[in-house]
Amino acid sequence: MAILEVKNIKKGFGSTDVLKGVSFSLEKGQVLAIIGSSGSGKTTLLRCLNFLETPDAGEILVDGQLLNGGQLTDEQIRQSRLHFGLVFQNFNLFPQYTVLENITLAPKLLKQAEPAAIREKALKLLDQVGLLQKQDSYPYQLSGGQQQRVAIARALALSPQVLCFDEPTSALDPELTGEVLKVIRSLADQKTTMIIVTHEMAFARDVADQIIFMDGGVIVEQGDPHQVIEHPREERTKQFLSRYSES
Repeated sequence: MAILEVKNIKKGFGSTDVLKGVSFSLEKGQVLAIIGSSGSGKTTLLRCLNFLETPDAGEILVDGQLLNGGQLTDEQIRQSRLHFGLVFQNFNLFPQYTVLENITLAPKLLKQAEPAAIREKALKLLDQVGLLQKQDSYPYQLSGGQQQRVAIARALALSPQVLCFDEPTSALDPELTGEVLKVIRSLADQKTTMIIVTHEMAFARDVADQIIFMDGGVIVEQGDPHQVIEHPREERTKQFLSRYSES
């Protein structure tokens, strides 16, 4: 059974239809990569999944449970968000808190466990992303790559069923991109269920179990990563990927 089912999600802003009926499913432990040009609807889709935007139509189901539909209360939205973790492009760490405080803040506010247990889990996550020694540092003392790894640990601290990444390396220098991709690759090896919006084509091909190419608010092509990236069937996919063929 799919851990996530997205059925005919639509979203518009004013007179602009950004998502025009997007459907896909994801099995537990799978990695889905979403590629496409800027403005194709990728980020809006992630924001709808994380209940930062409300879809105009369609269904989002996790473990068979319908999360949206009708007028949701603030509490229902908060509960629905807990199924997902989101790692943003620009880290979004709280500058006034240390690395450890950034990771433990949400679990403490939600009273997910005793403070000692929350701290212990946060330290394990920091060790997992290779930053245990930075627990008392502040975000400004870290490189962009280190900040993004802290952001990944923070998202994992709430034990989401699906971890989402919105172009996690787009704000990084090329030298720092590798360290973040290495962490995401290790999460994939541990069968973490993930959705990754990315422009890193080789990474998407090697790490994802399935890939979606979006354009104009719809899924143009979907399937095995090697097939979609190396032998795309749709002309629009071929045009998009031709820009990456020399890299």
